[in-house]
Amino acid sequence: MKLNKMKKIFGVVFMCLVLSSVASAKGVTVSKLNSPDGALTVTVGVDGGKAWYQVMRGSETVIGRSALGFVLKDGDFKDNFKMGKVTRASLDETWSQPWGEDAQVRNHYNEMKVRLQEKGGHKRQLDVVFRAFNDGVAFRYEFPRQKGLQEFVIMDEATEFALTTDAQAWSIPALTPYYEGIYKREPVSRKGNMSGPVALEVNDGLYMAIMEANLTDFSTMNFSHEGTTLKVDLVPWKNGDRVRVGDTRVSPWRAIIIGSKAADILLSRMALNLNDPCKIDDTSWIKPTKYVGIWWALQKQRWTWSQGERHGATTENTKRYIDFAAHHGLGSVLVEGWNYGWDTDWTKHGDGFSFTKAYPDYDLEGLCRYARERGVRIIAHNETGGAAQNYENQMEDAYKLYESLGINTIKTGYVNSHFYNGELQHSQWGVQHFRKVIETAARYHMMIVNHEGAMPSGLQRTWPNLIATESMRGQEYNAFDRGGGNPPYHECILPFTRGLGGPMDFTPGIFEFSNDAVPGTRPQTTLAHQLAEYIVIYSPGHMAADQIENYEHQPAFKFIEEVPTNWERTLVPQAAMGKYVIYVRQEKGTDNWYIGGVTDDQAREFSLPLDFLTEGESYEAILYEDGPEVDYRNNPYPMTIRRLTVDRATVLNLHLASGGGVAIQILAK
Repeated sequence: MKLNKMKKIFGVVFMCLVLSSVASAKGVTVSKLNSPDGALTVTVGVDGGKAWYQVMRGSETVIGRSALGFVLKDGDFKDNFKMGKVTRASLDETWSQPWGEDAQVRNHYNEMKVRLQEKGGHKRQLDVVFRAFNDGVAFRYEFPRQKGLQEFVIMDEATEFALTTDAQAWSIPALTPYYEGIYKREPVSRKGNMSGPVALEVNDGLYMAIMEANLTDFSTMNFSHEGTTLKVDLVPWKNGDRVRVGDTRVSPWRAIIIGSKAADILLSRMALNLNDPCKIDDTSWIKPTKYVGIWWALQKQRWTWSQGERHGATTENTKRYIDFAAHHGLGSVLVEGWNYGWDTDWTKHGDGFSFTKAYPDYDLEGLCRYARERGVRIIAHNETGGAAQNYENQMEDAYKLYESLGINTIKTGYVNSHFYNGELQHSQWGVQHFRKVIETAARYHMMIVNHEGAMPSGLQRTWPNLIATESMRGQEYNAFDRGGGNPPYHECILPFTRGLGGPMDFTPGIFEFSNDAVPGTRPQTTLAHQLAEYIVIYSPGHMAADQIENYEHQPAFKFIEEVPTNWERTLVPQAAMGKYVIYVRQEKGTDNWYIGGVTDDQAREFSLPLDFLTEGESYEAILYEDGPEVDYRNNPYPMTIRRLTVDRATVLNLHLASGGGVAIQILAK
């Protein structure tokens, strides 16, 4: 993932003394930064020793005066500052990625680094780096090594986001286990503590999302609030420390995505651009794929992970799935419950997991060979039960074994809210562990699908072997949730929240909705909605999640066979937070296009111009639509499949039923 086009490299880089770059009035010292298009302005100031920032869009205040700084174990580092030197820079580049929603990503910003210096004591220095993009503003802290600031402990982060109105916020509560909550819309003032990202509907012309990017060796950011002002709330170590600062001398970026339309939030690539360039020299082994797996029947309690008469991960079962994948052109088979450790209460005894020793009825080596002969690969499942140290102790041996067998993807799992020695999953210890897994996997040419992981923060730019993360309430809840499953609007809000940080392993594609284990619990969608999830829920490694027998003789399965997982570019012509979204994506390296649209429990009509198609070219469109008798509550299956000849002048009139969707394939002739 190297830069393939450098438009302008740090076109303006200069350093000024305070007097030449900073205005002063009545004891208030400020410096300003504009976005490249001039629409956004960041003002940074110091008033009475307290550092603050403010964000304007034209004459409109987007973020009011908001605090900056920290509380350290040895005292405040937030209210005795004066402003020092200001460094400015600009960058306009276009970089490519091996997979993604867009093959090329433009990274265009103006930057201002503001030095804050204590007026007394050790006179310690803190740098705050601001970047203004056309679609938002981000900042992070840098901790220069100096007397009194070598290794230190952060007890609190003072960063605020002062909203100017009581905006409608979409969020889940802070410390929701594994982030597997239902996003709900309420005024900010009525929220409790929140996990990020938080999506905000401010007014008809202002939409925002607040999140962190490049989460590296730091604690995860949540939010508390006073009225309409959000404040950073860092996940602690067991002893109450928030962050122990050593070699890593920067915080994650605090990013504010700003748009005039809801769709603008979905098209922002700020999270990616705020991460470091790719650290893997040769990414040719990182391959987007689709897969099936011994999984849905486990969720529906028809099979078991543990040994016994209903053990799912047997050699016989796995061969059936391999044969199915090979026949339908799917690249991989996920197998859960193949290894020792599942026969006890593994959430309490995760130290019993072995990641190299297979159960007697599962021929690991033979199945890898069987799959390889048919052009298919096995995905190794590594559930840890939260015993992360046990996993770290075995990683090298396990990954070396998998590489020798031709396995190139691992699905990790952490079903336990605490890790080693009782540390919270999303504390700095947990963040360090997840990064160690990704970096170790890269050395062995392993792709990672991480379940129960840290909230994604754009890290896939730096480590593109991290091809997907769960960190949300996925399809599995439609199998075991006693409340009936995910609400119809669930997939209409995920892209605005969890999806901003990276690919989602949602596991779409359920075709059979009955449930003997938990009657009444099933996907609260139509079948067409399930197909649309392959476009709306982005991942380069999508699963066809249902049992393979439920795909046999189903005409709609052809869409899953043919839908790509890697894109040239992405458009969002229609979107409203939590109500509906329509994505248009171009297959990478072709002139084929795919469209996916989903709605909440309200039926909707859309007119969709196809003016993104190539002028003068003709295409075949295959539409998978909600049938006339469909009802997501009582009759979710009816679907109409029709074919049309279309071109750039065509306007598609689309009907999405309540809880419904549409999936469209447009093929160049």
